[in-house]
Amino acid sequence: MLKIFFKRKYVVAVLYLISLTFIYTSIYASSYIFYPGKEDSNSIISNSTDKTDESSISAIATPEFSFQSEAQILMEASTGTVIYANNENEKLLPASVTKVMTLLILMEHIDSGNIAYTDKVTCSANASQMGGSQIWFKEGETLTIDEALKAICVVSANDVTVAIAEMIGGSESNFVSMMNEKAKELGMENTHFMNSHGIDEDNHYTTAKDIAIMSRELILKHPDILKYTSIWMDTLRNGTFALSSTNKLIRYYEGATGLKTGSTSLALFNLSATATRNNTTFISVIMKAPSSDIRLQETRQLLDYAFANYETKSLCEKGTIIENIKVNKNVNTSTNIVVENNITALLQKGTNVDVTQNVYYNQDLIAPITKNQVVGTIDIINKATGETIGSSNLVIEQEIPKSSILDYLKKMFNVYIINV
Repeated sequence: MLKIFFKRKYVVAVLYLISLTFIYTSIYASSYIFYPGKEDSNSIISNSTDKTDESSISAIATPEFSFQSEAQILMEASTGTVIYANNENEKLLPASVTKVMTLLILMEHIDSGNIAYTDKVTCSANASQMGGSQIWFKEGETLTIDEALKAICVVSANDVTVAIAEMIGGSESNFVSMMNEKAKELGMENTHFMNSHGIDEDNHYTTAKDIAIMSRELILKHPDILKYTSIWMDTLRNGTFALSSTNKLIRYYEGATGLKTGSTSLALFNLSATATRNNTTFISVIMKAPSSDIRLQETRQLLDYAFANYETKSLCEKGTIIENIKVNKNVNTSTNIVVENNITALLQKGTNVDVTQNVYYNQDLIAPITKNQVVGTIDIINKATGETIGSSNLVIEQEIPKSSILDYLKKMFNVYIINV
């Protein structure tokens, strides 16, 4: 009996040492952060943190136009590729194209859940006194956010714009500070706002390039805005007040979806236009055209050129699984690494591209990890040129908790006892 007791004690001691060894190596060993599966044949797996998810803005062609406007830019939306630009960094008066930034901040609040389309905005005395484009919003009158969006997007209502700014910022000046902060965040290096509506004011300026940047941010991050900017005619106040779009492209140009017109006696005629055909979207910005007709003609020229010569191709879809992994400091859960955003390339029509991919993982991935946490990047490379033509963050598909001591003991028991 005594011998049996000592044998059992010996076995327990051995198991105890094994479990301690297992726990130590699992918790404290840091030589491997990922436990990846077999590498894809066209992937390069490395632990680099130098790659970032950026869409470069660089011209791929230089067409020639004879424009009467002061500045122009033509950009493909999904890649941010600039096809044509002239005087794109010249600081000019934006007029009501300013409202693209106002709409961007409003849509951020809507899509984050802070504001609902059914919420109401009340007109202040200050907002009711705005001149220029308006719906004669009366002090104390209310509109739903849905109605306010129609007023701003369709007829460029300055009074409603100021009411929205006051609602979000507490005052228009506070809201303008938010606009300038957002411009800085987006890399709009030559922009400064003094108001939310765009009426000419000293030190209120932007550029064609910066307008394209904020327009792209608006339509890509908040595509619901296009439901409003693509309206040709509508009504407010129970059908008693008619709205007709200031952007004639909405009715007369195939695929037009927006975005914002602007004009004053000093700014002349501006337009940030968006149009989509066959899943390809282009942004055209015209600034300081001598007339409304000329800004439309020049916008048509840019968009016609783009649709005639270029198209986008999907290189990797959002949610594509790169691989299934186990993560350090978790013994039970494996998860997929997936592509965060669609990756597309802008190509000349009739051409194709042969690609490979480079995958980069961060070096500090240890449980716990939250769902959708960025863990690396994927670059799509043109095989012929070696150029990176698209990229996206890689994210974790599901939450991975940090394993407890009990989790490790259970894992050890399964490995060393049940599987023996």
